[in-house]
Amino acid sequence: MGIFTKTYEVMPFYQGFLFRNNTFEKQLNAGFHEIYDWKDRTKLYQIPQNSLLIRVTNQEILTKDNIALRFSFNIIYKVTDGLKLLENTMINEYYILSDAEHKLQSLVQIYFRKMISQIESEALNEKRAEWTDLKPEEIQSKTDEFGVEIENIQIRDITFPKSIQELFARHLEAKIRAKADLENARTAVATARALKNASELMKNDENIRFFQTLETITKIAEKGKHTFMIGDIHQIAK
Repeated sequence: MGIFTKTYEVMPFYQGFLFRNNTFEKQLNAGFHEIYDWKDRTKLYQIPQNSLLIRVTNQEILTKDNIALRFSFNIIYKVTDGLKLLENTMINEYYILSDAEHKLQSLVQIYFRKMISQIESEALNEKRAEWTDLKPEEIQSKTDEFGVEIENIQIRDITFPKSIQELFARHLEAKIRAKADLENARTAVATARALKNASELMKNDENIRFFQTLETITKIAEKGKHTFMIGDIHQIAK
């Protein structure tokens, strides 16, 4: 650093924004920059250019049927216009994106509250599978105002109250039992139909009727001395 200059370093994957007298002067790429500043009135703000993650945990929300649940989600976002972000958010000296992330979190929370309040609790788990890669346009139009693009919103967890979890478990158990009973009933009907068909076949089959007659005679013979005459008596006499 010279007598009248100041050296600024812009980190890799960051974009630098140089302000002089609290007014934007120019944009700086990654590297070292020697800036004329004999009055010490310049300041550099660095904005990351890669994707960033916000984790939001245990947010309470009401479903359409007034069941209170907690959910957690991730927001993956990227700064697309660093100057617009600096002009439209509060600058925190310790973490420059603090206000932008707070705005993002609030917008996504409002979006989920509005969406989940229109869904009944029982249908929520089925809908959850559709929420793996959300990029709502209504949120994006608002984040564009401060230079941020939402790349992805992911639901991590949905937690129901314990009493509701037990109710869902009993409902699932009853559903499984009903399905098993239905399968058993179908099997019983199929078996009865098969037996009926077999009975009809046996009724009209002369060979089967003959064997049934023999079986009956055998059982009678086992109980004592009997005389059996099979066939036409007149034919036998001849």
